[in-house]
Amino acid sequence: MAGSSCVNMDPDVARRLFEEGATLVLLGVPQGTELGIDCKSWQVGPRFRGVKMIPPGLHFLHFCSANSPSCGGEIGPKSGLFLTLKPREILLAHWDPKEEDLDFSASKNDEEVNRIQGTLRELDPYLGPYPYEVMRKWVSLTDQISQELAVNLQPLSGRVCAFSDIIPELQFRHTKDRAEQPRNDTACQSMREGLDRLPKMKQREGTELRFSDIPKKTYPPGASPAEITRCSMDLSYSLETVLEQNYPEKPLNLLGELQFAFVCFLVGNVYEGFEHWKRLLALLCRSEEAMRKRKELYLGLITVLYHQLGEVPPDFFVDIVSQNNFLTSTLQDFFQFATGPGVDSTLRKKAEKFKAHLTKKFRWDFDVDLDDCAPVVVELPEGITVD
Repeated sequence: MAGSSCVNMDPDVARRLFEEGATLVLLGVPQGTELGIDCKSWQVGPRFRGVKMIPPGLHFLHFCSANSPSCGGEIGPKSGLFLTLKPREILLAHWDPKEEDLDFSASKNDEEVNRIQGTLRELDPYLGPYPYEVMRKWVSLTDQISQELAVNLQPLSGRVCAFSDIIPELQFRHTKDRAEQPRNDTACQSMREGLDRLPKMKQREGTELRFSDIPKKTYPPGASPAEITRCSMDLSYSLETVLEQNYPEKPLNLLGELQFAFVCFLVGNVYEGFEHWKRLLALLCRSEEAMRKRKELYLGLITVLYHQLGEVPPDFFVDIVSQNNFLTSTLQDFFQFATGPGVDSTLRKKAEKFKAHLTKKFRWDFDVDLDDCAPVVVELPEGITVD
């Protein structure tokens, strides 16, 4: 880790962070490990002992273990954790070579932390400064994520992992159990047969990101065919259900969840985060009635998206197979609804400015092929028929 961020930092800011900033003391991290905080990462050198001058607040510490150069030097999958740091706080962690993870249990030992605090002056040359040049970007990507929300969304294990920790649904501990499974000593006659032979897998309990469940059914129980069609075109019922079940008192926390999912993907390399981000965004952008009722939620959504879309290339959302751009089609619906009747004038103006910004920056055209008259195909519940 280089100290270039200190060299370029305003002296007053550097002095304030030196006095008020938090410190992560990370002992025993192997040389060559890729380690980062927020939007910046480095390869750890032989003198590395941690990070200093960290602005108080929410941060994402992430790392990838690496083989020694003699073994190829390959980098492993990324792991990380969200931390909310207080002014002048010291967190102490030791590298666990068996688990290839940071063990923060020493931070709960007051005697050990006090000992480290007493040796900070000697440790200082071995502590890399927080990369202050990324602070503005980090805050813009996470300003809706509270400490409570990060704790609630993070896996119970406390680690956000790029690769899911999966185990078989059935353990087959006994010979009898294994004998009942499809035989694997003959050639498969079809792709389906081959897939059926594979063991069913699931994520290890406690390692799952705890995102809000988005209802598969977009309509209320007992809905008529007309209501089902309406709720399939306007997802406001689904959105209100998600808000009521997860954030009844703080609906803007849904924007925090959108940011959390995006950061897990962008920084943590968690593909599940990207998929959930897409589902949440589609839910928000296709809720016409909610746009008329929840002005603050949608004003905040535009700000969140403005900063998020600055971090990805314009062709990132194009499907490799269909060549359709998920984001342009989703935002087409958003801009159509946001400029419709009954929408607050402040929201309408901000949406129009955002649309112009995206059109100029990415050359996306939101005014073609709106398919206003295209039929919406919906599945009716069992027992309901249309004459």
